[in-house]
Formats: sequence, C-alpha cells, structure tokens
Amino acid sequence: MSRRIASSGSPPGEGDEQGRARRSQNNTTHGRKTPGEAARTHQRQSKERRRRVLGNQAGASAGTGTGTGKKAVRKKSSTATGRNTGISSGKAGKIGGRTTGKGLARRSRQPRAVVGSTTGSSQMALSHRSRRTSGRSRSGSGDFVDARSLKSDDAILRTMAGHGQGPGVFVKPKVVDFKARLQERKRASLRVRLIRWGIGLLSLALVVGLTWLLCFSPALVLQAGRIHVTGGNQWVSNQEIADIVRKEDGRSLVLISTGGIESSISALPGVTSAKASKRFPHGMDVDFKAQEPAAVLKAASGKITAVDRDGRILNAVGASSKGIPQIEVSTLEQGISDQAVKQALKILAALPEPMRRAVTKVSAKTQDSVTTELDGGQRIIVWGDASDLKLKMAVVDKIVNDPTKIGDKHQVDVSAPLRPIIK
Repeated sequence: MSRRIASSGSPPGEGDEQGRARRSQNNTTHGRKTPGEAARTHQRQSKERRRRVLGNQAGASAGTGTGTGKKAVRKKSSTATGRNTGISSGKAGKIGGRTTGKGLARRSRQPRAVVGSTTGSSQMALSHRSRRTSGRSRSGSGDFVDARSLKSDDAILRTMAGHGQGPGVFVKPKVVDFKARLQERKRASLRVRLIRWGIGLLSLALVVGLTWLLCFSPALVLQAGRIHVTGGNQWVSNQEIADIVRKEDGRSLVLISTGGIESSISALPGVTSAKASKRFPHGMDVDFKAQEPAAVLKAASGKITAVDRDGRILNAVGASSKGIPQIEVSTLEQGISDQAVKQALKILAALPEPMRRAVTKVSAKTQDSVTTELDGGQRIIVWGDASDLKLKMAVVDKIVNDPTKIGDKHQVDVSAPLRPIIK
C-alpha cells in the first residue's frame, strides 16, 4: 500500500526509476548482478572466446593434432562457462522481477559470436599463411577455405593424365580420325585377302607339283630292264609274261594297276595264278604259276599241239610231249570245238599226277564215253563224262589198288560211280 501511495503522489516515470533503484540495491545487497552488469559480463566473455578461437586457429595451423584437441577443450569450456553465466543471469532476473528475467533470458539465448567482419581479413591472411607453411591443408570450424589452393587427390584424374600408360580402368581417350580409320580398315581387309589368295595359290602349286612328281615325272617311271618274272616252264615262258608287263614301260608306277597286269597274265593258256608287285622307284616283280598241258592234240597230219584243260593252245611241241596224254583228232580246230574232247580234257586235268603220267591213250567217241588206257592197256578206265570226278577217282583208286577186287580183270567202268562194273 505504501508503494501505491508513493507512486500515485509522484510525477510520471519517477516511480519506475525509484523501483529500479530499489531492485538494484536489493540485488547488490543479496550479491546478485543487475541485468546491465550481466550483459556487460556476457560481452566480455564473448570477446575472450573470440580471442581464444583466433589463438587456437593459429596454433592448429602451425602445430599438430594436440593443438586441435586443446582448442576443442577450450571451446567446450568456454561454452560451458557461457551457459553457466546465462543460467545465473536468468536466476537473477527471476529474483528481481518477471520482466527483468524475461529480458535477461532473451539475451542469454542470443547466438554465440562467430568470427566477424572486423577480423575477417586478418583471419584469411593467417589461414593462407598457415596453408603455405603446412604440407597438408587443415581448417577449423568456421574457417574460410579456398578450393583453388587445395591439393587434388583424385585417382581418376591421375590415371587419365598418365596417357593410358599406367594401370587402371580409365585411360585417356584417343582422338580418332575416321578417314584414317577407314583407310586402315581397307588396308587390313586387302592384307587378309592377299594372304588368303597366297595360301590358296601355294596349296594349288603344291598339289600340282606333287601330282607331276608322282604321275608324270621320270622319277617313278617303270623301266623295262628292271622287270623281274618267275614261275615259267616249257609251256609258258617267262619271256611271254615279261612281254605283257613291258606294255607299261615308261609309265609311272603310281598309275600302273597291278590288278590289271595280274588279270592279263592269268588269261594266258597254262597260267593258273599270277602276282605282280611294284618295286620303287623303277621296277616290278611278277610271280606266276604255270600248269602242265592237260593233253596234246595229234592231228591226222601228225601235228601235235599242247592244250590246257579249257582247250586253249599252249604251243606246238615235238618230241618233248613224252608223259603227256594224247588225243587223236582229225584237225586241231575240230578237236578244240568238239564237246567229247572238252570232257576228256577236264578229266585228264583232274587226275592225280602219277595216274595222268601213266595214261598212254585217250579215246572220246561221245561226251559221255571218255576212256583212258593206263600202262599200255593193262588197265582201261571208262569215265563217262566229267561229272562226279572226285567220287569216280576214289572208286577207281580203291578197285585198282585192291587185288581182291580187281583180280585178273582189266576194265573198270565208273560212269555210274555208285555201281561200278569190273570186267
């Protein structure tokens, strides 16, 4: 009530000044700061923090990581100090009055001071000097960093700057001249075609050369002086066989067919088999088997001609026909074409050699009445025709060589071999 009376009796504004003075005196009495003193304290602390920041930045640029740690500790301590100051100021304002507390709280929540424009130029100069002296750029919170002064650490740029010589995926791009590239491709295509043509021509030349060497060159031709023939007898001579082989004289052994030569030799009368083999580079060997004549045909004129089992003429013989069965014919041509003579030749060719040499006379009036005389007529064998010769010869051999069978008989008829007749 005393306050209301005093304020009502005083001129306007005078009561507020007196109230502020009393509150200031009360704060001083109780050991608390007034809002003005708290603001000034806050400004002094801000200036101190600014100086510490500048000092820490200079030390960090010239020092090591220890300085950076100290700066962080100092910042932390200064921040804590500012917070404590704000809390104490806020408490003082609350004690003094509601309005004063709110104003002090607003001031304590103001953002902390950062390096301002008044000291910006000095800070930039200091940071530039620290970057020049330091091997690696270091900066603190709130520093200005010039990107142009930073050292690049880009591996891709270093690889591309190496002109594609160093390892890595990225290489320096090559500038391509499309006209030059087109000419290069044309030259490469022409080179490939030339190589292919060269390989083809070389292959063709090799084939032609090899063909000429094997087939037409004198390196592998057959020479008549190097033909060797064996197996002849008095009926089929080696000279006769050599004459057949000499037809291939001068030809390449590669082109000569041994099968053809063997067929030609086997077709000769009296030859049963032939074998021809090449002897490189210029020779040939021929081995054949010549048979004895099956019989000799004696014409009415007295001319004797040796023939084989097929009636083919071997050659004319004279006194050397001893031991060969003789067949009497009117003429040589008539005897060769007679069926009875052909049946007799087949029977004589099939006889064993001892029995055939024992034949002294052969008669064949018909083709189923062929008869032979052995040992000047001691034995007479009637063969009939040339059928079942093996059976007939076995029956004759059994009867003739068994005295109990033949006894004093001289003729054996085996025209029916299962029912032989002995006379």
